[in-house]
Order: sequence, then C-alpha cells, then structure tokens
Amino acid sequence: MPVLNRSAGRVLGSLVFALPTALLSCGTEQPAPPPPAAPEPVKVDAARDELAALAAAAQDRHFVAQYVFSQPGRPDRTIVFTSANDGSWRVDVPGGALGGTADISLAATADGLFQCALPSSARPEPARCVRLGERDDALPRRLDPRIQHALTDWLDVLTDRRAPLAVALAATPKGLTGACYSVESTSASLNAPLDVGIYCYDPDGTPTGVRTAAGTLRLAAPPAPAPATVQLAGPVVADAEPLDTAAPPTPDPSDSPSAGTP
Repeated sequence: MPVLNRSAGRVLGSLVFALPTALLSCGTEQPAPPPPAAPEPVKVDAARDELAALAAAAQDRHFVAQYVFSQPGRPDRTIVFTSANDGSWRVDVPGGALGGTADISLAATADGLFQCALPSSARPEPARCVRLGERDDALPRRLDPRIQHALTDWLDVLTDRRAPLAVALAATPKGLTGACYSVESTSASLNAPLDVGIYCYDPDGTPTGVRTAAGTLRLAAPPAPAPATVQLAGPVVADAEPLDTAAPPTPDPSDSPSAGTP
C-alpha cells in the first residue's frame, strides 16, 4: 500500500472534513423569498356599483306605472307615475297637499315645474296648475310631498359616486320585489342628499320599491308603455297659489261673527 506523505495527508484530511460541511450546506439552503407582490388595486364597493348601474338604467326607463304608498296610521294611496319618452315626468299624489285633504299632481316639462290641484270629493273644482319654476328647480319644503324623489331626482344622487352615501345589499322587505340595497348618508349635514332607507330595482332598472321613514312605495303592477310627453292635469293659472302640504289652520270659533251673540 502506498504511503502518503505528510503534506498530502493534511490536504486529504481537509477535504474529508470539508465535504460533509459542503453537503450539509447544500441540503439545508432555502430558496430565496419571492419579491414582494405589488399592492392589490383598491376594490370598488360592489354594492354601490351595482346600485349606481341600476339607477342609471332607471334614468333611461320610460313608462307609466302605479305605485302603492303606505304610511302608518293612514290608508294606502295609489300613486301614478309617468316618465315620458322626451324626459318629462308627472306624478299624481292623492292626499298630497293640505294635510292629506287635497289631491295634487307634480309635473316637470320643457316649460318648467308645475303643481296642479286635482278635483276630488273634498275639492270638486276643476283642475288648475301653477308654475313653480324651472324644471330642475328644487321644491320648497312646504310644497314637497317627497313621494316623487325616489323616481326622479334621487336617481341622480344614486349614480353620483361623489355623493356621501354608504350602500350595502339588503334583504327584500315584505311586499317588495327586486334587488334591494340599504342606503345611508355619510354626511354630517342636516340636508342629506336623499332619504336613508331601502331602494329596490328590477334588473332593467324599473324602481320596484322604496322604504324610508316617510313610508313605503311599492310597484303595484307591471309598467305600461310611456307616452311621447306628459300633459298637465289642467290649465296654468298665472295668479293662482300652490297648495301647501300642511293642513290649513283650524278656524278659531271665537273669530266667528256669531261668536258671543246671545
């Protein structure tokens, strides 16, 4: 057997001890961690996005429909809403003025915004209309029955992503149909852009119901085709006054001419 010299033995010994260390190092080395992933894009609020799309479809829908408006302590009322093909609209509101004793119609046409007093058993005189301003003007609170907003100008708020709203999917309230969404205002202002509540729509954008603190509006039957434009309920009277929503004050018996007569 050949005899290794002392230098060769030291080299061989170094290799013998180094080999296990190298093998151990190769066997336990972990792969380099992957580079950090790019941050995910901010996800759009899906519920708000869906509601905005349905409200936009509702703006493009033109039809005639009957809605039932329910309020606690009052009999149900049938509201007739017309959205004409030229963009004009009209809503007939039984009991919409004078504390529920007068029927009215609101209409927005190319000529402006109108309130029409409708004949009823309590007020049998013929229909007459008063021009309230331009078609996009806001109604004074004293003249506003608020029933029409969910079908008209509040659609603009629901499609505006800058509006201070919080939107979430909601269970469909009893009596309503369609996809429903809970809408709340995130603004601290007392003048919220719309009434908080639940808003429901069919897939084609037809408003099927709204539930707010003011009451519940629900679609009563499938909509009918829209007319080319809406017609006012009566002639426009220049010197007539619009009807307030509040009931007129109760006459004081002491003001009667016969008061105090023996």
